[in-house]
Amino acid sequence: GKHSGNSVTAKPLELGAKLLCRWRGEEYKPCEVIERKQSQNEDLSLGEWIYYVHYEGLNRRLDEWVSLDRFDLGSVTEDGKLTRTSKRKYDHEEHEEEGELDLATLKEHEEATKVKNINRVVMGQWQMETWYFSPFPKEYQQADVLYFCEFDLNFFARREQLQRYLRTKCERFHPPGDEIYREKTISIFEIDPKDQRIYCENLCLLAKLFLDHKTLYYDVEPFLFYIICEVDEDGAHMVGYFSKEKHSSEEYNLACILTLPCYQRKGYGKLMIAFSYELSKREKKLGTPERPISDLGLVSYRSYWVYALLEILQKHRGNISIAELSDMTKFRTDDIVKTLQAFNMIRYFGGQHSIYVSPKTLETYYTKAKPNW
Repeated sequence: GKHSGNSVTAKPLELGAKLLCRWRGEEYKPCEVIERKQSQNEDLSLGEWIYYVHYEGLNRRLDEWVSLDRFDLGSVTEDGKLTRTSKRKYDHEEHEEEGELDLATLKEHEEATKVKNINRVVMGQWQMETWYFSPFPKEYQQADVLYFCEFDLNFFARREQLQRYLRTKCERFHPPGDEIYREKTISIFEIDPKDQRIYCENLCLLAKLFLDHKTLYYDVEPFLFYIICEVDEDGAHMVGYFSKEKHSSEEYNLACILTLPCYQRKGYGKLMIAFSYELSKREKKLGTPERPISDLGLVSYRSYWVYALLEILQKHRGNISIAELSDMTKFRTDDIVKTLQAFNMIRYFGGQHSIYVSPKTLETYYTKAKPNW
C-alpha cells in the first residue's frame, strides 16, 4: 500500500502541459493535457492521476483519458512546453472550415466542451463509443454509458430502466413522423418538432456526441428532421438523420447530417445528401449544405457531388455550361466549380476554361463508385 500512497502524492502533470503520448501501437504523438482527475480504487480510495489529452493536428473526437505510463516524460520541460526537438514538426494544426464564428466564441465553445462527458451509448443491438461533449441534463453528465430507446430516443442511465421502458411504455417501433420514402428495406421519416419537440431535442443531444458543433444551445423549432432507417420485422432502426431549415434565407437545404458510427461507410451519408437535393428539386430551388461543414461531412459531399456530375457528363455530348449543370442537379455553381477543381476536371486551353474528364477519373469516381443507395 505504501507505493500506491506515493503515486497519489506524486506531483501530477500540469494542465496545459505539452508532451509526447503513446498513441496507437508504439507511435508517439504530441499532445496537450486538457483535464486531469484521480481515478477511484475499488475501496473508494483515490488512485492514480489520469489525464484527458488532445493530440495536436488530430480531430477532437480522438481526445481521450490516458494514464501516466502512456507519456514520454522526457519530452516535457519544466514550464510544461514540448522540448524543441519534440516540437519541430508539430506546429501546424489543421482546422475544419469554421464558418463565421469569431475567435472569442470559438474559445468559449472549446472551453465549455473540452472534455467528453458520456463515453458510450447503447442503442438497439449497438454499443458505440462517443466522440464529443454533449449538453445532457446534469443528472446524466456523469453516466459512463447512456441507454437509448432506438425508436423514440428516450434515454436512461441504467440498462434495467431501458428494459423496463421497452416492456411497459414503448408504443411504437419507428420514428414518430410521416414515412415519406421507402425503397426495399430503407425508409425515411419526416419529423416536425412542433409535433415532436422532445424527440427532436433528444435527437440533437444524441447527435452532438458525434458532431463537433459550434452551437451549444439550439432551438429545434425552425427545422425539419429526416430520419433514415433500416427496416426489419422488429421495426425501423435509426441509421442516421439530417435536418433542414423550414425557411432558409441562404439556399441551405441541409443543416446537420449524421450517420451513426455503427452504420458508417455504407453509403448512407450520400443517400441522405441525394435525398436533400431531391427535396430541393421539388421546391424548384438550388441547395447547399449549411457552413461550417465538418471533415467527415465534406468527404461525403465531395464524393456525392463528383458522382452526380460525372453521371451527367459521361452521357453528355457537346458543350455544357456550369449554369446548365446547376439547373439539372440543383447544386450551387460555386459547389460545382470547387468540385471540378478538386478532382482536376477544369482545363484551360484555347483561351477558355473547359471541363475535361479523364478515363481514370470516370472509372475511379463513377464506374467503381456505383452507389449503394
